[in-house]
Amino acid sequence: MNVILVLKSIGIVILGTLLFRIGGRKSIAQMSITQVIIMISIGSLLVYPLREENYWVTMGLAGVLVLTMLAMEFIEFYVNRMETLISGKAVLVIVQGQFHEQNLKRLRLTVDKLEMRLRQVGINRISDVEWATLEVSGNIGYALKPEKQPATREDLNRIVELLQQLHPDLKQQPPPQPAESSPDNNIFTELVRTKENSNPEKWQ
Repeated sequence: MNVILVLKSIGIVILGTLLFRIGGRKSIAQMSITQVIIMISIGSLLVYPLREENYWVTMGLAGVLVLTMLAMEFIEFYVNRMETLISGKAVLVIVQGQFHEQNLKRLRLTVDKLEMRLRQVGINRISDVEWATLEVSGNIGYALKPEKQPATREDLNRIVELLQQLHPDLKQQPPPQPAESSPDNNIFTELVRTKENSNPEKWQ
């Protein structure tokens, strides 16, 4: 086995991992079109050294791509218009329970596909939706009409107060407190402890 080829492969994995970590922790669905193109280009470049191409030139080009992506992200952060130009913006697809046909045509999104996405987020009726947008990531953002929104704890407390005002003879009892989860079963607590301890709790 060619030792140099093995060392190159190990170097590609290490440097590639470092470059992708610098590039960010976004999933493909959360990336803009530009970011996806750069990440795919980096992946293609990383295999070139195995084809006897110049190793360091290839890594340098990959580094330039990552720096370009980071520069574009900084520009998007500080210049709002550039963010819209580079990443795009959310588009309304439902307004007051009605499909926004013009935007659907512009997005080339059929009603059936939109309904499929709405079902995936638990929406049963289009008429229940006040606003819905297709986000840059491709996900659906929505707001239900006020009368269709689920009751919050604040709403329930108001109902209890009204009942107590109407029926003062009702025995007032403090609302039941939710059972506290054990810190040992909390995955976030485990994450904090991992920083203090080199090994996760389940491996100790």
